[in-house]
Amino acid sequence: MLRFALLLSLAPPALAAPDAPAPILTTPEAVDVLTYAQPQVARVTHVDLDLAVDFAAHVVRGTAALDILAAPGAREIVLDDRKLAVARITDAAGHPLRFTVGPDDPEKGASLTVQIGDARRIVVTYASDPHANAFAWLTPAQTAGKAKPYLFSQGESILNRSWIPTQDSPGIRQSWSATITVPADLTAVMSAARLTPEGEPAGPGQRRFRFAMDRNVPPYLIALAVGGIGFAAIDHRTGVYTEPASLARDCAELADTGRMVDAAEALYGPYRWGRYDVLVLPPSFPFGGMENPTLTFATPTIITGDRSNVDVIAHELAHSWSGNLVTNATWADSWLNEGFTTYFENRIDEALYGRERAAVLADLLWDDLQRELKESAPAATRLHGDATGGGAVDYTKGATFLRTVEYTVGRARWDAYLRGYFDRHAFAPQTTAGFLADLRANLIRGDKDLEAKLQLDRWAYEPGLPDNAVHVKSATLAAIDATLGRLAAGAPAASVDTARWSTQEWIRFLNGLPRQLPAARLAELDATLHLSVSPNPYIRSAWAVLAIGNRYDPAVPGIEAFLPSVGRGLLIRPVYAALKAQGDWGMPIARRVYPRARSGYHPVIVAGLDRVLGPPE
Repeated sequence: MLRFALLLSLAPPALAAPDAPAPILTTPEAVDVLTYAQPQVARVTHVDLDLAVDFAAHVVRGTAALDILAAPGAREIVLDDRKLAVARITDAAGHPLRFTVGPDDPEKGASLTVQIGDARRIVVTYASDPHANAFAWLTPAQTAGKAKPYLFSQGESILNRSWIPTQDSPGIRQSWSATITVPADLTAVMSAARLTPEGEPAGPGQRRFRFAMDRNVPPYLIALAVGGIGFAAIDHRTGVYTEPASLARDCAELADTGRMVDAAEALYGPYRWGRYDVLVLPPSFPFGGMENPTLTFATPTIITGDRSNVDVIAHELAHSWSGNLVTNATWADSWLNEGFTTYFENRIDEALYGRERAAVLADLLWDDLQRELKESAPAATRLHGDATGGGAVDYTKGATFLRTVEYTVGRARWDAYLRGYFDRHAFAPQTTAGFLADLRANLIRGDKDLEAKLQLDRWAYEPGLPDNAVHVKSATLAAIDATLGRLAAGAPAASVDTARWSTQEWIRFLNGLPRQLPAARLAELDATLHLSVSPNPYIRSAWAVLAIGNRYDPAVPGIEAFLPSVGRGLLIRPVYAALKAQGDWGMPIARRVYPRARSGYHPVIVAGLDRVLGPPE
């Protein structure tokens, strides 16, 4: 088996032959403890789905045909499974194959072991569980149009095993194709080339859509959405999918998407995925965005009318290089996806909107990093994290690390290195150790003084923040800080001119206010700045946290209206946490609103909030 593992690890990258099996890594730090797969023995190289979406039962059912690369003599393959109802498994000719399902683990699901014999293509007939944790099933009332149901998936990090029987590990890249059958009045979209964008008849009351991804991708990037979805082009390779009622508004907000792709290519090389479209989802989407190839899934909370939150799109686009092209082999190294992308996102913002705009975002990131370092256990502040993955520090500390390298070696040299890095490791997994080795071989090149200045191992493996960290400061945010100083000295709220503030300036302002304020001051701020009724969800969230911290009763109706309207964890988790922290005052409010809001949240948000608040009775 060792010889086969070596051959797999040295396999040519998919860049040379897009449909060839992608390499895997077999070094100790590349072992993924969140999968049951044994890829050095047998691994999935292609997934072909043929599924029907059943909105009444909240399941998808059909088949998954898997192409397998196996070592000589291998007789079985181990897949990942989370409560799939597997009816049968056959070889390509239809002959039944024996299979067993292992014990269920609450975090990683169960193993699905198939006795493949000589078969190198198997067909799994199955249905997902009605409570599959990759899926959010929405009623018409939970959508913008209020007329049609909606389904969307969220696969990162190990949720896709709840609807696809495959090896659900970021280090086991797979190409894939799909045929999805849905009710005739709905549209299906996926994170792949859309071969039948209008669909085709599939029997009474049904429509079929076909998709193909010929590049090898980590399986968490297979994504599906079904609903009343329209499309409008931005330019020749970008566009927006969303509910028809929101199409004009969303397109206007995301009009710079094509320019972002151009800017990203100018920085770090060609965009290798064909189209880049954005799907703006209903409010229950749990994240700012998800970097599904060819089709970023995005929260509607970024649509604030001033384009001040399109940095989220820049972030998801940047993942087309860092994450989708070069992928963390395990979630212990998720900073390789998120830290790189957060740095790259800022460079796209600078290219389009100028250095001060980028400085605003970088300065706020520094604030986030300081808070996370203070609130986190030391072990959680290492970039190379524990086996189950990292957290917010992956984004903030990771981006600061890369910015520090840039400032140390100079932008031109750093950009040339990064462009080469993405080329060298395209369509392949990566580890922290692998990145540091590449950095030393291709940037440092034996320069001992530079090695000492960069403190690479301290950044990657030790907690906290090294003393060479670069803090980019913003003049715009310094002006907000000056405004806060005047308020602290007694200036009235009416003296604050917010007419041209971006969301980021609002956040600096609201988070910079004293955490303890008298009711009269809170009332003045709310009446003057209209915080409780702001259409901007970032403002509503930050205001709610401040008001809750002061047990400010007049803000409660606005908070109870806000929490069911948004499903993005970034905006609602801090509010629920603030309510819990207020104990006898806050928990009755949380227990009143959470049961009403819970059905509109994605399962990944529900799982976290249930742990914090307890499941509703």
